[in-house]
Amino acid sequence: MTDNRHIPQEDLALFAMNALPDGECALIRAHLADCPACRAELAQLHGDLALVAMSVEPTAVPQGARQRFLNRIASAANPASAPPTSTVIPIAAPRRIALWIPWAAVAAMILICAGLQWRVVSLSRELQLQSDQIARQTAANTRAHEVLELLTAPSAQRVVLTAPMPPKPWPTARAIYMPSRGALILQAMNLAPLPEGKAYELWVIPASGAPIPAGVFRPDTWGSASLVLPQLPKGVPAKAFGVTVENAAGSQSPTSPIVLSGAAPSSGE
Repeated sequence: MTDNRHIPQEDLALFAMNALPDGECALIRAHLADCPACRAELAQLHGDLALVAMSVEPTAVPQGARQRFLNRIASAANPASAPPTSTVIPIAAPRRIALWIPWAAVAAMILICAGLQWRVVSLSRELQLQSDQIARQTAANTRAHEVLELLTAPSAQRVVLTAPMPPKPWPTARAIYMPSRGALILQAMNLAPLPEGKAYELWVIPASGAPIPAGVFRPDTWGSASLVLPQLPKGVPAKAFGVTVENAAGSQSPTSPIVLSGAAPSSGE
């Protein structure tokens, strides 16, 4: 029935359902008086049994059951008039096996649900990774298409920027600009290295109005640098381009001197 510590769970379940002989019930009651853990387990079993009872649909009492119940009460009050009863053969082992069948089914369902949940989470992560990869590839393809369109557009302005008094080797830059779309690509060569915190900044000089900042850049070890599709307003014709040295964060107005400059042809759209 019991060990030196706790009552087995199947015995507690049978006790909760009043399915044990009186002797075993007395032993369990004596143990429960001194064991908080078994009392807590019994309370949990009572709660589970209550939920099971609430989940079962009510069934009508069979015809004649009420009368048989009243006859049994009367027989208990008058043993001499009690009808003969059949011998009941206990089947303790099968009842305990039958008790565990619903619990095993619940455990199997929990394992199946946990497996399905893990599979759903795994598939969701894979789908998110694929969606992110498709979005990055789409953005890269769109940018590559814009660059190719700008490089091959007949209406784009093509400008060579040079230094006013160039050292050797001469720093130069080539710009391709399409005003109607605000699209620009700059490729510079032989640029002098800059101190920390400084950067070159490109300016679009419109036909009227103040110069427009077109982005900052720093050259690599060989003096090369590029600026591809910076954010520029659309529909601003350029009469010239210039490059100055500014703080690394950029400036809203050019600082003298202009290290590279070049006039733009008037055919750009």
